[in-house]
Amino acid sequence: MSEPARGFASDNAAGAHPEVLEAIAAANVGHAPSYGADAWTARAEEIVRGHFGAESRAFFVFNGSFANVAAIDALTRPYEAVICTNVAHIHVDECGAPERIAGAKLLTVTTEHGKLTPDDLRRWESRRGDEHHPQPRLVSITQATELGTVYTLDETRAIATAAHELGMLVHVDGARLANAAAALDAPLAALTTDAGVDAVSFGGTKNGLLFGEAVVFARPELAERFAYTRKQLGQLASKMRFVSAQFEALLEGDLWRRSAGHANAMAARLAAAVDPIEGVELTHPVEASGVFARLPPATIARLQAELAGGPAFHAWGDEPGEVRWMCAWDTTAEDVDAFAAAIARAMASGSG
Repeated sequence: MSEPARGFASDNAAGAHPEVLEAIAAANVGHAPSYGADAWTARAEEIVRGHFGAESRAFFVFNGSFANVAAIDALTRPYEAVICTNVAHIHVDECGAPERIAGAKLLTVTTEHGKLTPDDLRRWESRRGDEHHPQPRLVSITQATELGTVYTLDETRAIATAAHELGMLVHVDGARLANAAAALDAPLAALTTDAGVDAVSFGGTKNGLLFGEAVVFARPELAERFAYTRKQLGQLASKMRFVSAQFEALLEGDLWRRSAGHANAMAARLAAAVDPIEGVELTHPVEASGVFARLPPATIARLQAELAGGPAFHAWGDEPGEVRWMCAWDTTAEDVDAFAAAIARAMASGSG
């Protein structure tokens, strides 16, 4: 059987890292207490505290959407709202789950390159205390963003300061937080808890885990209700050791940084290769593991038809011709070079 094609559609399409699979296999020995009362979970929780602060509390869940929804549910009341960008995953790609499950209204801001600013948080202050209007309580930023950009440490700190001054909390959708930390060459805490962030949905699936995410709260009082929330929302794994063992493998050493840094490097290599091609326009700064570009729709169709393992990449945004190319922990330089060559051939054959 031939090896399946690797594409640039999503880092979700990549397999699990061999070191993660080894950790799962090692945990698959004998019996262990269920629902997180096992040694793997205790170790993993301690390792997370080492990354996010001694006061932080971590809860492991199955997937990123419910990490976000459960965090929002824990930090808001039914009449409260979440401020986020118009391209936020919680707004665009979670099928209304924050509204339906957490009961929180999303207040969206149109931004440049997918990043909120402190001024964006003040748009609804004139309605503060108005019983006819949902009350802003939580600010959710995505790091790295849905458009492949990265908040600097100062930018995150400024948002957190502004939010706290307005009586709000800050949540980070960190599905690709490891990529942002690798891009900034900074510890995970520097991007989050040390910068004033109150809660983090920390991603594992996009960085080499088979499945699993962590919801991390900066302080114990923020997590008081979360154990019950996690159970109610169907996110408490009975065989938790298999989730926790993966986080232990990811975070105990530098696997998280190695994998994320490699994906970032491959995205930078791809951007450098396609940027000189006439007719290809990079639409956002390439700062993490994603490359966003615009090219003729006819060229996109030719590429999708030519490349195996389709779709090899996804259309993106509302404008015709914009695409997203994602790199992963297992993307190779050969993958990148072959893909860039295919783009050059398709462009040379005419825009149609």
